[in-house]
Amino acid sequence: MTDATPRAAGRIFSLKQRLLIWLMAPVLVAVPAAGLVLYDVMHDTAISWLDQALGDTALSVAGLLRERDGQVVVDVSGATDRALRFDRTDRVYYLVLNPAGEVLMGDAQLARLHLPPRRAGEWYFSLVSLDGEQLRAAALGTACGDRQLCQVVVAETLNKRDTLQKQLLAVVVLLIGGMAVLLAAAGWVATHRGLRPLARLSAELEQRDLARLEPLQHDVPGELRPLISAFNRLFERLRRASSAQQDFLANAAHQLRTPLTSLRTEIDLALLEPHDPQVEPLLKRLQSSVDRSARLATQMLSIARAEAEPGGREQPLDLRDIAAQVAEDWVPRALQAGADLEFELESAPAMGQSFLLRELLTNVLHNSLNYGGHGPRITVRTGCDGDWSRMEVEDNGPGIPAHERERALRRFERGSESKGTGSGLGLAIALDIAQRHGGRLELLDATSGEGLRVRLSVPRLRTPV
Repeated sequence: MTDATPRAAGRIFSLKQRLLIWLMAPVLVAVPAAGLVLYDVMHDTAISWLDQALGDTALSVAGLLRERDGQVVVDVSGATDRALRFDRTDRVYYLVLNPAGEVLMGDAQLARLHLPPRRAGEWYFSLVSLDGEQLRAAALGTACGDRQLCQVVVAETLNKRDTLQKQLLAVVVLLIGGMAVLLAAAGWVATHRGLRPLARLSAELEQRDLARLEPLQHDVPGELRPLISAFNRLFERLRRASSAQQDFLANAAHQLRTPLTSLRTEIDLALLEPHDPQVEPLLKRLQSSVDRSARLATQMLSIARAEAEPGGREQPLDLRDIAAQVAEDWVPRALQAGADLEFELESAPAMGQSFLLRELLTNVLHNSLNYGGHGPRITVRTGCDGDWSRMEVEDNGPGIPAHERERALRRFERGSESKGTGSGLGLAIALDIAQRHGGRLELLDATSGEGLRVRLSVPRLRTPV
């Protein structure tokens, strides 16, 4: 079966455009057709009235025929002649022919029209041309004398007929044009109002995410209720699938962390106990692998926790406080690793979830410490730039080339020059958290030259925290 849906080259019309096309197509056909019919009816009626008036003049002339001394004459005085010819718009001509076809009275030039003779009481109307002038002529056969037949011809110019025709055309065009505009406006309003429930539904669906999968409760027309029911069933399936995925990821992370913690403890004890020196490098490698695996499990748990509560329970906070809280844990680690960790903190109020923002900063600091090389210098900054509150972590390590930065924000992706032992999840998790706060995460060049600057920008909270 062929598709009758209106299509444009290279694109498909929207539902509103389709409805308007199907509503307007009959209007564009029916309204002009109705206008033509209306014009024809009004024009024919008006012409009929004018012909009737012309015929009345012919009857008046026929009523002036008399028989005197066996001869047919026309009893016309000067005043009567002027009355027959009077018209405020057109020139009127008349002619009376005797039974022999000779001119009895009137304008002899009308005889050159050679109109066919009429029987008694028979009419003939025609458009004729005389001396280059268009005329409307009426011919009437009338009894005269003793069973004889005379011909009466009356003609007039077309001025009032042309004027009437123009006026009728203007009236019909204005009437039909106004009707078309009203119908088009009514169709647009009806389509717009009729599709308003779909627009509201679209706006509601646009705001949905895995944290908002409750059933739709819109009061919609009956035609949309099956669609609402289908969406609600889909949301229920998504909710169950998302819940199962989050449970699996959280359980897997917990199950991994427990044996890894035990294994790390055993390795630490083995290093403390007397042991063969040749085994120590192996224990060190095992210790590093366990640390990496534990970090990966922690990151997976962070992903599960973030996805379980996207955008939920946000509270007023200050990014300066978030950085200060993280500093308590990371200053000792930085000292132990030989890193120089500095803080330049200014107030940066925002709305957010503190545990997610702490996780973001922890991941970025871990990356700087892990990939910054030997004895890196790391600086944490907070502050405001216009409508944005920002938090930056800058290091003087090898950085990430500009063409690789977008790829570095993906999960399990690392820069080509990375020499650490990370899993490639830190920046991806930070990006997810930034987006859940309506902000952005940028990888920039360090202000001091070589290195990387990771900047978090979130909407600034104008109300003091």
